[in-house]
Amino acid sequence: MELKKEYITLQQFLKMTGIADTGGQAKYLVKELDITVNGEPEDRRGRKLYPGDIVVVEGRKFVVG
Repeated sequence: MELKKEYITLQQFLKMTGIADTGGQAKYLVKELDITVNGEPEDRRGRKLYPGDIVVVEGRKFVVG
């Protein structure tokens, strides 16, 4: 996934990857799903993701591009 800005938030990322359909659903899922960013647990929907960050959602690995 190619970023058009310097960073993307975790909430936007969940929507872009199709894990969440809406912002409200993403807000809920961030608290409910097992999500790590660069190996660290994450539950903040506003977490900034930069190119090269590794996001794992319920065992599915993504690399921010």
